[in-house]
Amino acid sequence: MNFPILNILSIIGALGLFIYGMKVMSEAIQKVAGAKLRSTLRTMTASRGIGVFTGFSVTGILQSSSATTVMIVSFVNAGLITLEQSVGVIMGANLGTTVTAWIVAVLGMGKFSISQLSLPILALAFPLIFLSKEKLRLYGEAIFGFAILFLGLSFMRESLPDWQANMEALNFLKQFNYEGSSYLSALLLTILFVLLGTVVTFFLQSSSAAIALTLVLTAEGFVSFPLAAAIILGENIGTTITANIAAVVANVYAKRAARIHLIFNVLGVLWAILLFPFFLNFIAVLSELIFNGNPYKDDTVMALSLSLFHTLFNLFNLLLFLNFVPLLVRIATWMVPSRNTEDELFNLDYIGSGLMATPELSMLEARKELLNFGDLIRKAYKYIPLLIVEMDEKKLNQYVEKLEKYEDISDRMEMEISNYLSKISQSELSTFGNNRVRAMLNVANYLERIGDIYLEVSRNLTNRKEQKAYFTPEMRNSVLRLSQLVSQSLDLMVKIIDSSDDKDYYESSVKVEREINKLFAALKADYIEKVEKGKYRIQSGMYYSDLLAEMERIADHAANISSTLSSSDLQN
Repeated sequence: MNFPILNILSIIGALGLFIYGMKVMSEAIQKVAGAKLRSTLRTMTASRGIGVFTGFSVTGILQSSSATTVMIVSFVNAGLITLEQSVGVIMGANLGTTVTAWIVAVLGMGKFSISQLSLPILALAFPLIFLSKEKLRLYGEAIFGFAILFLGLSFMRESLPDWQANMEALNFLKQFNYEGSSYLSALLLTILFVLLGTVVTFFLQSSSAAIALTLVLTAEGFVSFPLAAAIILGENIGTTITANIAAVVANVYAKRAARIHLIFNVLGVLWAILLFPFFLNFIAVLSELIFNGNPYKDDTVMALSLSLFHTLFNLFNLLLFLNFVPLLVRIATWMVPSRNTEDELFNLDYIGSGLMATPELSMLEARKELLNFGDLIRKAYKYIPLLIVEMDEKKLNQYVEKLEKYEDISDRMEMEISNYLSKISQSELSTFGNNRVRAMLNVANYLERIGDIYLEVSRNLTNRKEQKAYFTPEMRNSVLRLSQLVSQSLDLMVKIIDSSDDKDYYESSVKVEREINKLFAALKADYIEKVEKGKYRIQSGMYYSDLLAEMERIADHAANISSTLSSSDLQN
């Protein structure tokens, strides 16, 4: 087989150029309309049909189903859309990715190839890239990526050796003869090439690039129509890998969204494999009607026929499973069970994508969401005393990771709740309503600050352990005494968020805050005295002092929340 190393390297380089062009174009388009697209994905999920259209249109614009599905996984992770709402968008994204195949087949494989205009297009795009106006610069980047994409496609075709002059290169592929095989042999061969498509897409991390490569190989006579169709089926499975990788560090809802994407495509490929001969014959008939050519006999229509196959497969798959979304959700839930309640922490249960009919009802939603936020912060605090007493390094790292996760969640919750409250403030509100919105904004901010302090505490204690600046038993007991009072303060804070007109809670909160201030002052004075007498090591003493101050700050923020919500003009 005369397939020199230079040809292989040239194909890899051309494929890299194609992927780079796709990346530049996709990222530029996302930057131009990114905020609008993200807003669209958040709001256009009211029904499955709208969700499908949203996924299709956004993927068609971005030219990347991976970008859409990763974005969807992140929104599910953030609690901005529900798991069921995400399914329609994912299904639509699958259909939207077929646009790439049509662009490549029509503009890159036809008698007129846009690759011939790649350099003139680059010449037009190049000056735009250096303009100071951001929007024009991004347009230039999108055009630049578009031209590079087809330039890579052209190089890919040119890098393949002349198969007519190297027939031995085809002998290997000729042993895989789909036509004329028994149903069982054809089925096994189909499965083999489906797996090949999955593996290729996994390594390329781009179904668009994998499809382009498949169309090129088919157009140059290296792969027959049935086997190329099987590879495309595999690419539909391979494209789900990106979203599943993105969901590895996400919460249980995001993992389930990624699994649904995988389940949906795998089940679709299974029925397509079983009906593969009949499906291919159906495509051949349609190709003769639409393109005036049979892909089994006419190589000139093969790329178009494969694009048609890709589109109809995804369309039929969508129509087949659209009414089974609840079942897909149940299967994904079974595959990704909740290990504990903390897996499902960040889910905005009350705040939807839009406002309620009246500002008053919207404020009620926001208040309930603040209660969730406060409860989350209260639960997270349990890791602080564990960090103080834990000596096992593995468990210590787990607690630090938990606090980092909580801090990240608190940042996102504060942002979403504040954005929602800002929308409410734009409505016609009374002075009373404006005061309530302002108070709730302050509460969200205080809660987020407590989350930040948790992260500071975890880093403080991690550094202390690394520096071997150990606390004495007396230090540890003092910190735990203060910690117990801070925990009480957080418990009362949550109760006041839930019922700010209960004076008993507020009075108890004031009492606990006084006890915290009194104990903190006493511990600080005791610390200074013992440092002066040399009873505490300087390094250990510094970590001890910082920890006391951070815990006192947590209590201050909790007291500020209680005070804000318990003032007379904010009662329910």
